[in-house]
Amino acid sequence: MIDIYEYIAKLVKYGEDNEIISKYDRVYVINSLLELFELEDYYEDSYKSEDDLEKILEGMLDYAYDKGLIKENTTTYRDLFDTKIMSKLTPPPSSVIEKFNEIYKKTTPKNATSYLYKFNQDINYIRRYRIAKDVKWKTETEFGKLDITINLSKPEKDPKEIAAAKKSKKKSYPKCQLCIQNEGYAGRVNHPARGNHRIIPLVINGQEWGFQYSPYVYYNEHCIVLNSKHVPMVIDEKIFKKLFDFVKIFPHYFVGSNADLPIVGGSILTHEHFQGGNYDFAMAKAPIEREFKIKGFEDITTSSYYTYEKYYPFEGCSKLKNINIVDFASFNAIKNLNYLTSSNYGTAEEKTLFINGTAHNANNIFYIPKGITYNVHAL
Repeated sequence: MIDIYEYIAKLVKYGEDNEIISKYDRVYVINSLLELFELEDYYEDSYKSEDDLEKILEGMLDYAYDKGLIKENTTTYRDLFDTKIMSKLTPPPSSVIEKFNEIYKKTTPKNATSYLYKFNQDINYIRRYRIAKDVKWKTETEFGKLDITINLSKPEKDPKEIAAAKKSKKKSYPKCQLCIQNEGYAGRVNHPARGNHRIIPLVINGQEWGFQYSPYVYYNEHCIVLNSKHVPMVIDEKIFKKLFDFVKIFPHYFVGSNADLPIVGGSILTHEHFQGGNYDFAMAKAPIEREFKIKGFEDITTSSYYTYEKYYPFEGCSKLKNINIVDFASFNAIKNLNYLTSSNYGTAEEKTLFINGTAHNANNIFYIPKGITYNVHAL
């Protein structure tokens, strides 16, 4: 017989040990869990503490299924319920935002993101035990070491769940999985639960944006920067200001953008967002092929790097007076060749500033490396 009281006691102790809750929250969290499990009584024994969150949640989920609190004993339904469990421990958005901003202001941006990343793991938004199953390796190529990953942390759908999702009525809330309305959403069979999801507000290009981590973590501190409004991906001149704004806030992170094309893989094109993190990919370590200047911006050095994608970063961007170094008069070329050109500066060869292979390539068009201070003014 499953002792649910033991698992409740261990989960509350886990929350205290990882500073998710304080001792003043203890009784409140216990009562919230009792309500969730439809219990009217509670007792504690001298249970041993448990730091393996997966074991605690597995026991609680087995109990919930036995008592009919979970409809089907599948990964999707168990995920929906264990998120409800962890939501009882997760502090409200205002508390998380306040602590993040306090660490950011009093220490460093890196300390702030380190806190938030660990917090997302501790509350099980990022499931450590699933991420550990991912297969990752590096392979030597003529362009240096490339990262290869097989992501196994995103659960496969059970046939019963697929059938149930087809029968369920189409919902318009939240509009997509990147909308800020996901924060605290209970989820459903065709939409993941986000009761323990927290978003940090940012100002990007004068607009309200959000900063969060990906629950599936393809690389270290894999983050998502998303527009607070449900607007589609659009690659235009403002994208540079937005990307540069982000790396000014988090100089230890890189940031990149997918194309706004319907053939770029699994990216959600209906919601404007970027992806970044604390990681160095092969293109950031690539050797320089050649350097050249752009007419009118002689204080900026542009380099062509030898890598699997043509990569043209600007060196000396802190001196950049105006982001109009990139002129989009020939912007419609991106529809066919997936590149941006500058029509006013340099030779014909030098006008091609960014190239991302062919249009079907799902990798980032724009890659803004970390560790550079940008001073880019609005257009």
